[in-house]
Amino acid sequence: MTATTTENTAAPAAAPTGPATATATGPAPATTATAAACPFTGAGAGTGAAAPGTPAGTAGAGAGPAGPEAAPVAGAVRAGERDGDQARDQAGERAGERAGRGAADRSAGFTERYLLSPAVNADPYPYLDALRDHDPVHWSAMHRAWLVTGHEQLTHCLRDPAVSADRVRPLMDAVPEGARDDAERAFGILSRWMVFNDPPRHRRLRQVFQDQFAARAINRYRGFVERATRAMAGRRAAPGRTGDLVADIARPLPALVFARWLGVPQADAPSFWYWNARVGDLVLGAAQEEREYRTSLQSLVNLEDYLAELVRRRREEPKDDLISAVLAGGRVGTSVSEEEFVGMLTQMAFAGGETTSNLIANTLLALLSRPDQLAAVREDPARLVPAAVEETMRFDGPSKMSIRIAAADLELDGRAVRAGDRLFLVTAAANRDPDRFADPGRFDVRRGTGGPLHLGFGFGAHFCVGAALARLVAVSAVDVLVRERPGLSLVDEPLSWQPSLLNRALTALPVRY
Repeated sequence: MTATTTENTAAPAAAPTGPATATATGPAPATTATAAACPFTGAGAGTGAAAPGTPAGTAGAGAGPAGPEAAPVAGAVRAGERDGDQARDQAGERAGERAGRGAADRSAGFTERYLLSPAVNADPYPYLDALRDHDPVHWSAMHRAWLVTGHEQLTHCLRDPAVSADRVRPLMDAVPEGARDDAERAFGILSRWMVFNDPPRHRRLRQVFQDQFAARAINRYRGFVERATRAMAGRRAAPGRTGDLVADIARPLPALVFARWLGVPQADAPSFWYWNARVGDLVLGAAQEEREYRTSLQSLVNLEDYLAELVRRRREEPKDDLISAVLAGGRVGTSVSEEEFVGMLTQMAFAGGETTSNLIANTLLALLSRPDQLAAVREDPARLVPAAVEETMRFDGPSKMSIRIAAADLELDGRAVRAGDRLFLVTAAANRDPDRFADPGRFDVRRGTGGPLHLGFGFGAHFCVGAALARLVAVSAVDVLVRERPGLSLVDEPLSWQPSLLNRALTALPVRY
């Protein structure tokens, strides 16, 4: 199968916008948390059941139910806000309760900070570095979770079958009674997402899509991505013009590429992206009133119905897209059911663009704010543009952490983790662990050409199946812009970051093209 040569490079209509930003009156509720680094397999995504005693619906001030990525976090963080000084006073006691036999109480004397406070959200690294150096497996009374920040400890969690990605079923308990019927089908769809499954089902779902993410399959789209980038830059990024690189290119480009890859006709784009945006409100836990929550639930159902119909059409008339290729492989109906396949397509439809959008923006921010690194990349773009993308994944990647749940009692770095405990796997801290990376606080594009691998795309069985496509889109976009926009520079305006426990996403990137 070969790629077609007459692609429509128009930006999708009604492309989804990012999560809501913080208000001026204080930190945003935890429900603004967004998906983590790998939307495809759960590398950097996940959740667990709410902490014992956490009331349902405590997602945020005035918020409705939280989504799977944020709901269990939300109750914990809101509880930390509600308990205030009392929670902080109990930190040592809780750490002592959780400490493994013979383990020193490393939490004593450490001042915990709220991860969504404006200062930590804007620049999390000083606090995360201090936390990792002081206590790489830290019981947080404020967040009611284990904060795992050491590289060795985090990779252990990603290998340990007792650290589970299966976290949809407990969330039905947090759904308000009035929305339970509407939520049942929507959460059933989420339960078929690869990101919310452990082996062996995770492995079975992954294998169906594995071939379509191989380098030879993904590389067919390189020319399309480069043409789309140039088309967007030509329309929105005329030389000398000022603009927002996130809105102009970093957000719409991945949305366009993933729609093309899935085979969504341009005529269907407005409805398709509207449903995706509403699913984002649900899955990423945006604060919602009950009516909005019901709309999000229905949008996920609508998205599945649309994709089921698209699968039917592709059976009758195959095209050059993901759905047709997977159907041709013969696994649907044998390795996975039709229902599982369509459920997985809703994950692909929803999740593909967010991480890649953030990766493009964060890479360009890192380069444009360091003239020496940008000059090096422009001297050797073939080698150093891909390296810059990899270094960004380590240094300031699109995700700060993932969330898992302990499926059984386990010991981690001398600490006794109990079944049902949440674990925040803070990849942003592990990727700057000096025990793993030399001079980890320095952005160096040449580091990306070799040396230890970052954890931005996960590890082991949870390594992101979509990494090759995310890399291709990010590298192609950065390459076109650094080669063909020699005047590209930052505008002297303050930057703002989406308030999120999980994502590291700019709300805008003001530049001069």
